[in-house]
Amino acid sequence: MAAIKLSGVRKEFGDVTALRGVDLEVEDGEVFGFLGPNGAGKSTTIDIILDFVRPTDGEARVLGRDAHADSLSIRDDIGVLPEGFSVYNRLTGRQHVEFAVESKGASDDADELLDRVGIEPADRDRKAGGYSKGMQQRLALAMALVGEPDLLLLDEPSTGLDPNGAREMRELILEEADRGATVFFSSHILEQVEAVCDRVGILRKGELVAEDTIRGLRKAVGTGTVLTVVVDEVTPEALEAARGVEGVEHVDANRDTIRVRADSNAKTRVLDAIEGTGVTVNDFATEEASLDEVFAAYTEDAE
Repeated sequence: MAAIKLSGVRKEFGDVTALRGVDLEVEDGEVFGFLGPNGAGKSTTIDIILDFVRPTDGEARVLGRDAHADSLSIRDDIGVLPEGFSVYNRLTGRQHVEFAVESKGASDDADELLDRVGIEPADRDRKAGGYSKGMQQRLALAMALVGEPDLLLLDEPSTGLDPNGAREMRELILEEADRGATVFFSSHILEQVEAVCDRVGILRKGELVAEDTIRGLRKAVGTGTVLTVVVDEVTPEALEAARGVEGVEHVDANRDTIRVRADSNAKTRVLDAIEGTGVTVNDFATEEASLDEVFAAYTEDAE
């Protein structure tokens, strides 16, 4: 059973088409990164999953149930950290979590949840209106974790967090995945997506233009591994040998360095080919294309 399944989902707001027949499947138990530039339709997609808006056409299913017809029962089994979460200024942090526990009919201990998200005991009985943005984000996450949800929807979860907070957020996401939860994770911070996600979907102008592992996306757009080889002398024979290796996409050189863009599994064959021409390899290093580069390849308007 897919945790989230969108089939031909289209959403129109008057004469504006926000989603154009999106087909998306998030597998049970995976951490799925949902990416796209501003205005791509990410928020509309999340709103449809949560039944905040209804699709003009198509179907959305969550945890095997119809997102609209079964929305009330679905909400008992999911946790949501929304973008732009606002606290109730007069309630304490502890009261926020206790309210979430009561609303779900759960049995969670509020202090244990606040421990997990890093809100110190001295801050728990302060009014949340005095919390920093990062503390409010931690509080929202604690509320999302109530009831050990089967599905977590996290929309820009690192907003307002310092580097330590962002690292703790990543660790908590992985803990939830280890527990068996599915995590649907939308973020503009691509390094965090790359660190925790099993697969990624990229939305562009209302269309899902890619859905794969990050390694698969790199391969699909030709942003594979870059192998930098330091040699005693760059020769035409060495360059030609490198170009002839299966999986090599591009070769260039300057002075004592040969740069080869290739599939990640071609590295050893490239080194053997260069050394086979009699050139001595003094050093080498590999570097994979960043997720930023992959994201740009799928979302930039240029051909």
